[in-house]
Amino acid sequence: MVVRFAMAVRVHNYGCVLEERNPALDMSSALTLLGDAVTQRVLRALDGTGLRPGHGYLMQRLVTGPATATEIAAELGISQQAVSKALKELGDLGHIEVVSGAGDRRRRPMTLTATGRHAVGRARAARREIDERLRDALGADEFNATMAALRTALEALGLGDQVRRRAVQPPAGSLED
Repeated sequence: MVVRFAMAVRVHNYGCVLEERNPALDMSSALTLLGDAVTQRVLRALDGTGLRPGHGYLMQRLVTGPATATEIAAELGISQQAVSKALKELGDLGHIEVVSGAGDRRRRPMTLTATGRHAVGRARAARREIDERLRDALGADEFNATMAALRTALEALGLGDQVRRRAVQPPAGSLED
């Protein structure tokens, strides 16, 4: 019983074993944990907006300019149905709207509203605060070196261009309730 409890305390929920003094985390687990922590802080900053993590991928795409559900689906590599459903949710929440004066009634480009732009601003402010906290903890040189390493890692995993275009595919299921 004691051995079983000790083992349970040492096994982390991502499957990596933690030692009492020196956690043995692989890089991908550490990045996942860090990403989850950042997501939770940003969501707290967006409390009351109705936004979920999956919505952010669509809103980031709309920061670059208006787009239709079909265009967004193609750019993000997800189904048009999932995008349409999420865009409807964002419209119902007041974060996006159909571009007025669009010539073709079948083509319905969406754009951020003032409410949506304000939410993007709140998320950016939360991320700046996280960056400042990390810069303070690491020091400017190590922070800059870490950022350079993370950019290199994004490129190595084939995400650099998607990040630059704001067209990163959301995690599976993140656009669903």
